[in-house]
Amino acid sequence: MNRRDFLTLTGAALGSHILSSTASDIAAQKAVRGKAEHVISIWLGGGMSQIDTFDPKRLGVPKEKKAGSFYPSISTAVPGVEVAEHLPRLARLMDRVTALRTVHHDVVDEHAAATNRMHTGRAVSGTVTYPSLGSIITHERGAASDGAPPYVVIGYPNAVRGPGFLGAKAGYLYLTETGRGPAGLSVPEGTDFSRVARREKLLADLQKAQSPTMDPRLRDYEAAIAQSLKLSGPEFNRVFLLGEEKDSLRAEYGGEFGQRCLLARRLVERGTRFVEVSHNLNFLNGSGWDVHNTGILKQHELIREMDAALSALITDLESRRMLEKTLLLVTTEFGRPPEFDSGGGRGHQGKTFTCLLAGGGLQHCGAYGQSDELGKTIVADPVSVPDLFATVHAAVGVDHTKNLYDGDRPVPITDGGIPIARLFA
Repeated sequence: MNRRDFLTLTGAALGSHILSSTASDIAAQKAVRGKAEHVISIWLGGGMSQIDTFDPKRLGVPKEKKAGSFYPSISTAVPGVEVAEHLPRLARLMDRVTALRTVHHDVVDEHAAATNRMHTGRAVSGTVTYPSLGSIITHERGAASDGAPPYVVIGYPNAVRGPGFLGAKAGYLYLTETGRGPAGLSVPEGTDFSRVARREKLLADLQKAQSPTMDPRLRDYEAAIAQSLKLSGPEFNRVFLLGEEKDSLRAEYGGEFGQRCLLARRLVERGTRFVEVSHNLNFLNGSGWDVHNTGILKQHELIREMDAALSALITDLESRRMLEKTLLLVTTEFGRPPEFDSGGGRGHQGKTFTCLLAGGGLQHCGAYGQSDELGKTIVADPVSVPDLFATVHAAVGVDHTKNLYDGDRPVPITDGGIPIARLFA
């Protein structure tokens, strides 16, 4: 065999191998498909310190500037997996949880950009307004019931939580108080439901008198109005009456943040597909999870509040046989370095930090991924933000390999993310 024939045969064989490997990889990726029906996403605004919560390391000494964790660690229900001492209730439930200890991105010093990254999975673009994770799942799956909005945000609204190029139908309903429903769905004082019904009939008559619009923006707007009218009645608004729950259960959830988590369970029970609960309103410690300087001194109050609310949510869903169908996701902007700043607090760190998954029918293992001895760099099993998003998509039966379309422009549903196969084993 001469040199030319050898190279031809070798190239053909190599090409065939690459093509078959690529095809098998794609087939394997598409085979990853979970059975969850809902997502409750908990947002920890400010940047949760991974080494002070779910990836504890050796104890540090702030006054001596000795790097390390702020609190001692405790054992959990999963052998070999430890968490900080202020998470005792979650420690007993870690067999239903996976702490992803090696999430990473390249955004460090800007909260807004990191918040965008952790909601859309991509960097800010001047040409494309990317949809949020909640909007994508809403677009792909819709509501689980006609009597519920598909996507609800309990917290302040902003663009990064929104639908981007997917349009208003993939948008969200929001509220900032658990004591009442969204203001836009409340009947004005002095207006009864018979009067509302007459107004709806008048609107319907006016719409019938006009030719149907072909403008997609107006059609989205009309769809949003129709959904708002459907949800403004007493039947749906009952979901916000937390007083219907037992006092003992409400006490387990804890304060305002816990009540938001309880409301999220009620919304999912009603048929909402995706709920985001923001833990960035009325912080107990005054500074939230952004623990620079002396803000770290009361960080434990936030951790304990999260421990109560999240553990109550897990056990409540489990008791109602909803945990396998409801994926819990806990995210934050970035993590914290092990070193202490001049005021005894911590700066920002994006190169490795922790997010959580719980329930959702996944095969949980307590912790996934390994950081180094101080939680500064990744040692094994890195998880990019697109990988995290692909895992969530796969868990709720959304094809993570497909394209969405911004007009005629194809946009991959994630930025090259691959689901964490270990969780689907």
